[in-house]
Amino acid sequence: MPELSFHIDDVAAMPHAATPMLGARLRIENARASEPAHSISLNCQVMIEPLGRSYSAVEEARLLDLFGERERWAQSMKPLLWTIAVLKVPTFTERIIIDVPLPCTLDFDVAATKYFYGLEQGAIRASATFSGTVFYARGDGALQVMQIPWQSEARFRVTSGEWRAAIDAHYPENQWLRLPRDTFDRLYRCKVLKKLPHWEQVVDYLLDQAEQGDAVERAVQSVLQHAAGGEH
Repeated sequence: MPELSFHIDDVAAMPHAATPMLGARLRIENARASEPAHSISLNCQVMIEPLGRSYSAVEEARLLDLFGERERWAQSMKPLLWTIAVLKVPTFTERIIIDVPLPCTLDFDVAATKYFYGLEQGAIRASATFSGTVFYARGDGALQVMQIPWQSEARFRVTSGEWRAAIDAHYPENQWLRLPRDTFDRLYRCKVLKKLPHWEQVVDYLLDQAEQGDAVERAVQSVLQHAAGGEH
């Protein structure tokens, strides 16, 4: 039967993809060339491994929503699922190279998006684990089937810059925010009532209102604290 090993050599943008996408160049090698693989139905699970690298103060603030305070990171900073892909590998004898698609979404309900967005620079460690079914022929030509166990793994690195380049190729200088319909309806009413022509003006208006409210609250608290101090 084929004796397979898996290696990811590099990661590069897939410029012609319909959505932001990186491609991991997966090299599959067969140590028994006398028994070629006729085809493989390959399952691939890619995980991000956030531990094992340093984080700046800016990154720490951006990752607060994902991992909490730095003091908790030893418990909260667990591997994050990036993607699960099912790949069809054609016939090969000794080796073949295929792309594992790595989607780069701007959906901030996805943990991987929060993580990549929170990084300023540097490399991220990732791992891909494999399972699936290999179809091959015995020496007498009879078709055989073997399973690939989940212990099959390949480790690699990807930079935050590569992720941003994939995003910028489709959405330069933009971010997307998904909202429930009721919330969007309220936002749209605000846009119409305030006669604001662009959505960024709507968000800026609401942020200004919130910051003014915070400033007033801080001023009130300061006055109350000063008054309480004067009573003593």
